Order: sequence, then structure tokens, then C-alpha cells
Amino acid sequence: VNKGVSSKTRQMENLMENVANLSVRGNSEAEGAEEDSETAVESSEVPVACEESYRSHCVHYKRGCSIVSPCCGATYSCRICHDETETHKYDRYALTEVVCRKCCTKQPVGNTCSECGIVFGRYFCSICNLFDDEEKGQFHCQDCGICRVGGQENYFHCGRCGLCLPVTVKGSHTCIQNVSRANCPICMEDIHTSRDSAHIPPACGHLLHSKCFKEMLNNGLYRCPICNKSLVNMKDEWERIDRERNKWQLPPQFRNFMVKVQCSDCHEESQTQYHFVGLKCVKCGSYNTARSGSEEIPGLDDNNDIHSDDSDDESELETDEEEEESENTGEEGEEE
Repeated sequence: VNKGVSSKTRQMENLMENVANLSVRGNSEAEGAEEDSETAVESSEVPVACEESYRSHCVHYKRGCSIVSPCCGATYSCRICHDETETHKYDRYALTEVVCRKCCTKQPVGNTCSECGIVFGRYFCSICNLFDDEEKGQFHCQDCGICRVGGQENYFHCGRCGLCLPVTVKGSHTCIQNVSRANCPICMEDIHTSRDSAHIPPACGHLLHSKCFKEMLNNGLYRCPICNKSLVNMKDEWERIDRERNKWQLPPQFRNFMVKVQCSDCHEESQTQYHFVGLKCVKCGSYNTARSGSEEIPGLDDNNDIHSDDSDDESELETDEEEEESENTGEEGEEE
């Protein structure tokens, strides 16, 4: 009996010991989970993407790394993300550190991760510190000082304009000294380093963003905001205005009224017949003109209202009365 009691006692003691061990182990695992949670919270403060779709973490570029801003030390997906968030501009040439988006290792600038070995981008420029995993025909222009897209064989660098232009306009474009260093006259944003394409007007050569150019045309604006030259071929429009002018007969006092105009397209000054539909340049046929003389419009009173010439009105009135009187006389004779 004593042996049986002692055996049961030992079993109870072992059972209590196991329960105690399980309790201790459970507490230690809970504490470890809390520590892991705290670590996760701390690591989440670093804006680095380490998920499987790490290359598409940025809407501007696909790449395998994020940049550590040399100006403020913050980690961003690219320079554009930085400039959209911060109040200062990012210096692309001053970059010294990147963070791998796959293994989260911070390291000096390079195109291959020193820890996991992934390639950050199919295109890498060690001058601009540009990483891009998409094929866009990227090339670095030494004279521009930045990377361009579209294929180097399709562009040439104009030393006077200070930018790369399509080979299709080589020898025919209008050169303007450092034209790309000016801001777009519509949106007032930089053109030289812009990721948006620029439109090159053949007549004047003043650059503006392609999207701004299209928006101007959609709103009926066809003149360069800098020099007022026509941005597109306006031949069809000038012919339409010619037809519109021919539909209207001017009052007598305007039929021989000539005014001096300055043409914004050919930059010539000429005398042309006044017409309220438009003033046509007699040199090039353009209606992109403005009055440059001080001729007084005939028939204007103190309120700038136009009145026809009195003598012409009286003569016309007399003629009408004579015709009406003769018609009445003829009708009365027939009645008799």
C-alpha cells in the first residue's frame, strides 16, 4: 500500500512540475513575442520596402533599391519622391548610400547588393546615380550633365541650345542660347531636367512642355507666349478668315480706311485695309497682327460709337425717296 501511495505521489509531483514548466515556457514565449513586436515597430519607422514586389515600390521608377538622401538622411524610393515630400531639392550627384529593397541592407552606391547579390537596375549611371529596371533607351549626355531617354542614336546635342534634340530637326531648328535652362512659360517648371517631353516650335524655337502645348491648342491659343509667333501652321485658318472677311461689306467710311500693322509671324510692318474680322499682313498673309499706328477710326463720337458719314446717308436717303416717289406715281397712273 505504501509503495502504491508513494508511486501516485511521485506521479502527482511530476505532473505539477510539467505544468509549471509549461507555464514558464509560455511566459518566456510571450515575452519574446513582445520583444519581436517592439523590434518590428522600431524597424517599421525606416521607410524601406522589403516585400516581394520591391521593384515596383515607386511609381516613378522600377528598381531594386531605395536612396538615402544626402541632404536630410531620410530614405526614399527615388529623388522625385523626395522632392514631392520635402521642402528642399535632392542633389542626385551627392548620393553615397542606398538600401537594398530585398534584404534591407544599407550600403555604398553600386548596382549590385553587397549582401544578397541582386542587381538594382538594368540601367545604372554612376554619374547621375540613376537606377532603372525598365528599358527606355537611356543614355547619359555628358554635355547636358544628365541622363536622357529615347535612344542616343535618335538625338544630337546642340551646343548653343544646350540640350539634346531629335536628329530630325538637325540643321533646321531655330537655335536660342541655352533655351532649355529657362522654365516652361506656361507652367513655370524646369524644362532641362524635366521628365516630361518638350515641344520645339519650328518658327521660334522657344521650348515648352508638350502637355502645356496641347493644352494651349485645346483652349484656342496658338501663339508663343514669349514672342507671339504662331506655334503651328496656320495656313488653313488664315484662308478661313479670308472667306469670313469676304462675307461682310464694310460701311462706306471704312472701305478706303488703311491702318498700320505689325506682324508677329514675319516681324514686318505694313499698311492694310481695316476690317473688324481681322487685320491681314500684306507681306505674309498672316492675321497674327496688331495695330502699330495711331490712325483714328472714322465716325467715332465722344462715346467711341461709330456713326456713318452724314453726307453719304443724305444722298442715299434722297435717292431712296426719289425711287419711292416714282414708284408711287406709276402705281397711281395704272389705277386711273
